[in-house]
Amino acid sequence: MRIEKVNSSIKRELANIILLGEVRDPRISFVTIINVDVSKDLQHARVKFSTLADTPKEIDAAKAGFESCKGYIRKLISKRVVMRYTPEFQFIYDKGIKHAAEVDKVLEEIKKLKPAQGDQEQ
Repeated sequence: MRIEKVNSSIKRELANIILLGEVRDPRISFVTIINVDVSKDLQHARVKFSTLADTPKEIDAAKAGFESCKGYIRKLISKRVVMRYTPEFQFIYDKGIKHAAEVDKVLEEIKKLKPAQGDQEQ
C-alpha cells in the first residue's frame, strides 16, 4: 500500500515539474510520465515516459534530457515528497502507447474491410 502511494506521489510531482517547466531542458518539454515504479527499499525508481513524437531521434533526445537533469529532478522531488530516502531515477521509454495506437489503427482497417466483405457474400 505504501509503495503505491509513493509511486503515485512521485508520478504526480514529476508530471507537475515537467508541465510547469521547472526543468528548462527543451528535450523533455513534450514528455508524458506514464508510470513510476519504486523499489521495495525506496532506493530506486523506474520512470516510464512517452513522447509526443515517437521518432527514435525524439526518444533519444528525451532520454538524454532526463539523464542531464536527473540530479535536479531528484532534488525537486526530495523537497515535495516527504520520504527518508529520495530514490535514484531510471528513465525508460514506454512503447505501450505507440503499440496501442498501432493496434487501434489495424483494428480500424479490419472494420473497414469487414462490411465490404459482407456485401460480397450476399
